[in-house]
Amino acid sequence: MVGLDQGFWRGCRVFLTGHTGFKGSWLTVWLSTLGAKIVGFSLPPYTQPNLFSLVAQGLATDIYGDVTDNRVLLQALADADPEIIIHMAAQSLVRPSYVDPLGTFATNILGTANLLDGARHLSNLRAVLVVTSDKVYENQEKDTAFSENDALGGYDPYSASKAGAEIITASFRRSFFASGPRVASARAGNVIGGGDWAPFRIMTDIVAARAAGQPVELRYPRSVRPWQHVLEPLAGYLMYVEALAGGHDVPNALNFGPEPTNFRTVAELADAFTTRWSGKPGWVQALGSHSHEASHLTLSPEKARRSLGWAPLLTFDETVGWTADWYASHTGGKDVSDLTRSQIADFSARLQTANRSTALAGADRTGSEATSSGNRGLV
Repeated sequence: MVGLDQGFWRGCRVFLTGHTGFKGSWLTVWLSTLGAKIVGFSLPPYTQPNLFSLVAQGLATDIYGDVTDNRVLLQALADADPEIIIHMAAQSLVRPSYVDPLGTFATNILGTANLLDGARHLSNLRAVLVVTSDKVYENQEKDTAFSENDALGGYDPYSASKAGAEIITASFRRSFFASGPRVASARAGNVIGGGDWAPFRIMTDIVAARAAGQPVELRYPRSVRPWQHVLEPLAGYLMYVEALAGGHDVPNALNFGPEPTNFRTVAELADAFTTRWSGKPGWVQALGSHSHEASHLTLSPEKARRSLGWAPLLTFDETVGWTADWYASHTGGKDVSDLTRSQIADFSARLQTANRSTALAGADRTGSEATSSGNRGLV
């Protein structure tokens, strides 16, 4: 399986949970450009401004509801009769999980169970992708990248809830989907990109600090994260779904993370952004005590590379540049809807070029192997 087949999505009925969120809004725009028929199920946006209102509203059939409400969610699924489900709705933040652990567990574990329970009654469903997190792994704070076979765990309620969602997904897959449709999970590294205003996120803090003319306060400046532009894992999700629906032999869980050269500390990311905007770096250590967060978190995307032909396309500098340009356009009063679509188009073009190069390389290897085999037969 190599590449992204844009024709696969044309007219495809997609049920996308969490479509009003940061990643969900980007994916809604991308799916709409591919011609998918999207039904979005989510809570209304809770920040102002928010990316959904700026770029994605009206591109899907919007259903506002809570994934913990089994009756409403099952009815929405039955009405939509989707071919593809991408489950992204979640309580997605570590710090709020300490404030509301039960709400976090309800949304991320029970919400996933509700979604999969509804999915097993759909007659035209082809594939389900449950999006979790890079934080699903039992983190021993070692300087090694997590692979899909590493143990699941979770120190904080958010991480534990996402690991729980993985276990729930595996249970439903074995119990109810053994003969199809395919059910899998995707674990992505830390994403950045234009339009993320969620609290306690690095870009939210950087943009707010810049507006105030102050250096950004960092809670854990030396923590290492697998930073990537939001379009990188979204491309992986789309390719993964195609492979699942097409019956390809792919794993039941995949990591989507950057090249090791994009692993950076929080301080390095903040310096890169502030330097691009103001010509000089700027951050300070946040005072006080802070809830526990992993100090070192990196992923190995080798399985996604081997099984899908997926690979990250943007360098760290490009990731920072695309994100900074987006926020600069927004603060300058420009139409970020056009810029969002332009970045998706640019990324898609790179993806297709990379796919063609991968396919040609594969053909060359096959030809070389055939020639070598033939030569051995003549000796």
